[in-house]
Amino acid sequence: MIPKLISQSRTTEVDTASDNLLAAYKKGSWDNDAYLVTIFTELETESNQLTTAINRSKAESNLDKKDVARDENVKALNYLLVGSIHHPDTTIKTAAENLFVVFSKYGLKMTQASYSTESALIDSLLEDLAANKLQADIAAVSGCAEIISKLQATQNDFKSTYFAWEEKKAQEGLTLCATDIKRKVLSTVNEKIVVYLNGMRQANEALYGELAQTVSQIISDNNEAVKKRRKKEEVEPELSIDE
Repeated sequence: MIPKLISQSRTTEVDTASDNLLAAYKKGSWDNDAYLVTIFTELETESNQLTTAINRSKAESNLDKKDVARDENVKALNYLLVGSIHHPDTTIKTAAENLFVVFSKYGLKMTQASYSTESALIDSLLEDLAANKLQADIAAVSGCAEIISKLQATQNDFKSTYFAWEEKKAQEGLTLCATDIKRKVLSTVNEKIVVYLNGMRQANEALYGELAQTVSQIISDNNEAVKKRRKKEEVEPELSIDE
């Protein structure tokens, strides 16, 4: 009997298993079995959707990292100015105070705003800091120019990544999240493909035996890998969670 693909499989594991199942199916010619063609066509559509959703999740994760990078520079600028305000040198103290007045118009709260709102606020802050009247103050506070330069670089990096992300989302249109699509793939594999091939293998071993055996092996290999991974996680819990 062909086993079912276990639900504890990660989205990436289900994606790989579905790709392997499709590869096995496409090795044969099944034009005379309309139902088998239908359910594997359904699997292919869902598998492609799952791949797209996984790639989008990775892109979102990359975007989060770039957002964190610019947030760190916003915070670094804040801490530098706050510390320099208490500097014993009057020139540095006054320069820091002048710069902090500008920074305070935006404050650390900008790092909690939405991506687009934060981008607008950082752009505005950088524009204010570029004013000629502030250049002597920036030069007077050691490290300030470097942090502003880093903030500009991480802001540019985030904005270019965000634009590419939005553009790709528009091209793909609205899709379900990877977890929802994984459930659909599991249902198609377990409730349709596995059930059907288990029955047809008994009815016509000569025709369906090889495909059924390959499908069984692919699912068994996946399930075994998942079980080993989960046992390892119980001993050494991972810091990140993958669905």
